[in-house]
Amino acid sequence: MSMIRPVDSSTPNGEFNLYAHKSGGESSGLSRQVSSADKRMCHHRPASDKSGFHPQQHFIDSSSEMMHVNPLDMSTSSYQLIANFRSSILSENPYSSCVAAVQCPESSAGSNISHSLSEYPSAEQEIGYGKDEIRLKLQELEQALLNDTDEDLVDSDQVVGIEDNWTEPIKDLLVPCSAKESSSDSRREPRTPKQLLFDCAAGISEGRMEEAQAIIAELRQVVSIQGDPPQRLAAYMVEGLAARIASSGQGIYKALRCKEPPTSDRLSAMQILFEVCPCFKFGYMAANYTIVEALRDEEKVHVIDFDINQGSQYMNLIQTLSRWPSNRPRLRVSGVDDPESVQRAVGGLEVIGRRLEKLAEELGVPFEFQAIAAKTSDVTPEMLDRRSGEALVVNFAFQLHHMPDESVSTVNQRDQLLRMVKGLSPKLVTLIEQDMNTNTAPFFPRFVEVYNYHTAVFESLDATLPRDSTDRMNVERQCLARDIVNIVACEGADRIERYEVAGKWRARMTMAGFRPCPFSTSVNGSIGALLKSYCDRYKVREGNGALHFGWEDKVLIVASAWE
Repeated sequence: MSMIRPVDSSTPNGEFNLYAHKSGGESSGLSRQVSSADKRMCHHRPASDKSGFHPQQHFIDSSSEMMHVNPLDMSTSSYQLIANFRSSILSENPYSSCVAAVQCPESSAGSNISHSLSEYPSAEQEIGYGKDEIRLKLQELEQALLNDTDEDLVDSDQVVGIEDNWTEPIKDLLVPCSAKESSSDSRREPRTPKQLLFDCAAGISEGRMEEAQAIIAELRQVVSIQGDPPQRLAAYMVEGLAARIASSGQGIYKALRCKEPPTSDRLSAMQILFEVCPCFKFGYMAANYTIVEALRDEEKVHVIDFDINQGSQYMNLIQTLSRWPSNRPRLRVSGVDDPESVQRAVGGLEVIGRRLEKLAEELGVPFEFQAIAAKTSDVTPEMLDRRSGEALVVNFAFQLHHMPDESVSTVNQRDQLLRMVKGLSPKLVTLIEQDMNTNTAPFFPRFVEVYNYHTAVFESLDATLPRDSTDRMNVERQCLARDIVNIVACEGADRIERYEVAGKWRARMTMAGFRPCPFSTSVNGSIGALLKSYCDRYKVREGNGALHFGWEDKVLIVASAWE
């Protein structure tokens, strides 16, 4: 006699043998076996049909095992016992709902069960037995059911096969979900670049480096920096993953020239980004509008910028002041720049200062520029040359996220800088930052955050620059890829791009002693009017005194003012 066992959960890797043999069993009696909660389907071939397979089903339990029963080996008393228990068997079948979905080609599973059981003689038709005889017959039946031999498994006369159209449905009942999913891997559709990226990042996060490297090789065959936004984003993110494995992220980050100074025929990649992506541009404009309002009725104004970049923000500010009919304040700008910046090789801050001074002179705006060649973390109040009679404005435009915080070092340079600025008693502090958490998030959640954020950025660039634009490719390759590689590939002090969400910045500013200074209705109105000239998928909203600029429902840039 042969049996079909359920899957043994202890089998390694979820492997199982559909045809299994039981070498022993409990001697608890047939009554307890039949009434147990774990029934299984079995097929048998009646004596009247030896020519082929006939899918007749019975639910017979032997310690939760599925059996093939040869009716020729069963005595008349066996038929009687099965008939006596058939009502309880049918009512207690735990697979009743499942079997209904696994149909036999000829008839439903339920009708087969009823038909099969009806072929046995009823209890009333059988000859009665005494108690001792019944006990003896029960023991014989238990031995027939439980004491199989190995030969039973291979005896073709005793083993009843399973028809092909029943094999898979039965496996579906027995195979765990994970095994079923793995068996269908070869039939599922190819993974998208996004799925491949996430699988690769998960593999790296879990230490499965060989698998991750194989996915990287696959991704490089399907992505392109000239494709649609998902393809272009995947092209840069896969290089970030590769750099993480190779520990080369910091070298790539330093090599990309996002801030390379403009030449006579080309703007820097960062300037192009600020021009073509309105969210970045509006962040600067919101800060400038607020600074202009703070300058009214002031004779002398000192603006300290901790990352002046190439001075574009102050070109716009000087042009705005030049349109004032009278009472133009004297403007002094102190620009801080890291001496290791790529700008340093071509004159850096001095070049920017001379450009601003020339523009101010042409437009009739009193102007003075002070260059502070130092890392932001090294700046002291004395270096800033604070003068009496000047209204002080401090501008943090895409700079504070570069400062390490308490998650990197106990020194916490980020909060330390804010406290130093508060000690200068500024009239106004403006803060512009990208709205995502790449600071404290672990690797995989950080990877997902970067993907979602830059998906919106890449889509927005498609709305402003053609697919074959060299400016667009330059922006993505030099600026966006630079951020992506650093965030994905680097950890610890090497991870420079440590963005935070608006709520975290609000908490930091409040703890440093600042109070929010909501934008005026005129600033909001000016920004809203300009936004109408762009694609309607760009959005702006006010919240907690700040302006949130985004693409559709994804916030990209948050600008706020403090006093």
